[in-house]
Amino acid sequence: MNGFYIVLDVNSGAVHVVDKLIYDMLDVVCPPFSADGMGKAVESLDGEYPREEICEAYEELATLYREGQLFTEDDYGQYAGKMVASPVKALCLHVAHDCNLRCQYCFASTGDFGGGRSLMPVETGKKAIDFLIKSSAGRRNLEVDFFGGEPLMNWKMVEETVRYAREQEKIHNKNFRFTVTTNGMLLDDEKIDFINKEMSNVVLSIDGRREVNDRVRSRVDGSGCYDSIVPKFQKLVERRGDGQYYVRGTYTKYNLDFAQDVLHLNSLGFDQISVEPVVSDPGLPYTLEESDLPAIYAEYERLAKTMIQRKKEGKGFNFFHFMLDLDQGPCAIKRLRGCGCGNEYVAITPDGDIYPCHQFVGQEQWKMGSLNDGTFDFAMKSDFAAANVYTKPDCQKCWARFYCSGGCNANSATYCGSIHKPYKISCDLEKKRLECAIMIKAAMAE
Repeated sequence: MNGFYIVLDVNSGAVHVVDKLIYDMLDVVCPPFSADGMGKAVESLDGEYPREEICEAYEELATLYREGQLFTEDDYGQYAGKMVASPVKALCLHVAHDCNLRCQYCFASTGDFGGGRSLMPVETGKKAIDFLIKSSAGRRNLEVDFFGGEPLMNWKMVEETVRYAREQEKIHNKNFRFTVTTNGMLLDDEKIDFINKEMSNVVLSIDGRREVNDRVRSRVDGSGCYDSIVPKFQKLVERRGDGQYYVRGTYTKYNLDFAQDVLHLNSLGFDQISVEPVVSDPGLPYTLEESDLPAIYAEYERLAKTMIQRKKEGKGFNFFHFMLDLDQGPCAIKRLRGCGCGNEYVAITPDGDIYPCHQFVGQEQWKMGSLNDGTFDFAMKSDFAAANVYTKPDCQKCWARFYCSGGCNANSATYCGSIHKPYKISCDLEKKRLECAIMIKAAMAE
């Protein structure tokens, strides 16, 4: 990609930027490296490259193999059978099953998750905090995401829950990190100040250019929201200083040129950006299909090249899906299991029902329990804990498995019928994003 020949050793995670000779040689060699193997390499590549260079390249590959950076064996499999249930460390609090927008692609049925519009009572929020403290065992750092619908429609409840949690963290030696996800319609100075004081992260929902955003993210009366939310988001980010945030959009079939939306968001002053593919039922007019993949791949590559240029000019910004740590990365369990949905992380509805994550909410077969009667399905929790790339046959053959960790369980369950069967389009897009992310690393190392 982009003039680079890049080789990933899947099991070690080693990434090699090589020349065309070595890239071609990898099609014809494999361990053990020997005089016999060198002879075969020379025979296969003779005429294309000088023999001396072929021999030198072969020795370089043999050295990488001996140093454990190429053709390495799978060391992760030994951990797969040892995956155990972990304490719950994070909650997604559905403080509002209601919304003041009517986004066409909304997986939550325009905010009510198919169960009627409602707001979470303060007492349920407090019960959720108590549940998290009790379920977290020895973990000190806990996370709570205020989610909806639109959580700012239940703002006083958010404030009260934060205050209660701050009181409880002192008693129980816990540390709460809060996040809020908002469409911005109800933001004002008071809410901005509270968010910037109490929220470790804030997710600002906007889909990009005015015409793109307003086509799919309209108010109840059908009018657009772009002109209302942009200045509010800009004010929040300006006041936030170095605090974490990101603007998060969704691209659909309507804007396969989504790189323009990423760049537009950057032009508005945002430097932490995520624009993600819609996941929706087949046949809907905005749903992404396999026939769209070539255009999407080209757009990711175009965005990657633009980002390289801007970084070299000192005008760089972060795009969530291109952020990649090749030096250390996540621990072995994280590589195998991913997000922790249904195990380390659960979602709580306004009624106090417990689900594996926000995308499972409303699907009765995935209900894990209730805060109101103290029930919790530990068997289901154990099933999610055991789900990893070695329980998913398609993942076992995939080069990206230790980066995506098996993908989204909710998408797998909804569109493939099982948390053990990855959703193909999501997999294809994830692999393309990873290719671009690795290429950016190669380009910036020059």
